[in-house]
Amino acid sequence: MSGRLDGKVALVTGGGSGIGRACVARLVADGARVAVADVRTEAAEEVAATHGDAAIALTADVTDEEQVAAMVGQVVDGLGRLDVAVNNAGVGGFAPLVDHPLELWRTIHTLCLEAVFTCVKHEGRVLVDQDDGGSIINIASMNATQPAQGMSAYCSAKAGVAMLTEVAAMELGPHRIRVNAVAPGLIETPLAAGLHQNEAILADVQENQPYPGLGQPDDVAAVVAFLASDDARLVNGDLVGVDGGATTGRYPRLFDHFAG
Repeated sequence: MSGRLDGKVALVTGGGSGIGRACVARLVADGARVAVADVRTEAAEEVAATHGDAAIALTADVTDEEQVAAMVGQVVDGLGRLDVAVNNAGVGGFAPLVDHPLELWRTIHTLCLEAVFTCVKHEGRVLVDQDDGGSIINIASMNATQPAQGMSAYCSAKAGVAMLTEVAAMELGPHRIRVNAVAPGLIETPLAAGLHQNEAILADVQENQPYPGLGQPDDVAAVVAFLASDDARLVNGDLVGVDGGATTGRYPRLFDHFAG
């Protein structure tokens, strides 16, 4: 495609499916070599294999800091350097606040927020040491700014990712390392399958989203590729929505569809 990432090396966590898989494909198409990281070894290997010599597969549980440090080191060892990091691994969950299991809350926050912090920490350390700039892109959500019934853990974790991104942008910007977040709306991925399979929720989404059409992983990947490139040279500390303007409306009333 554009070749605007020629010579760059990228890391994508959660690269075995959904948005992560689409990001891998787009970054490779734009000229990057990509490390596909996933807790599921077979998924990472399958995605990497589709891109030949342009991709390698890594197995990593990003909730384990030792594995995160090892993962980043393997990128440098295997591909020579690190220029772009896409922190995409995540998990969802639904429970009314007053009945929300603490264990589920901790699971969501550990993967959706704590793991992003750990990844940015170790990716940022390598990029600072390389002294050649770079781009870190965190996958947040429209729920970073828009509340949703039954999603207290997910919404608060993604809001945390948005603020973490701003702090990281402040601290790493002087090293010419840009840190941004992408806020997808309802994208057709395995993670959102429960919502996509509910016709009433889809109707709610379409009613409240000014721009028509359901989001696809490639829509997010295109924005990630832009943020990874020098075309986004002065874009730093931003939360970039990919939601068709859905945050201008209301989120579907999930209790109407799932509770009772």
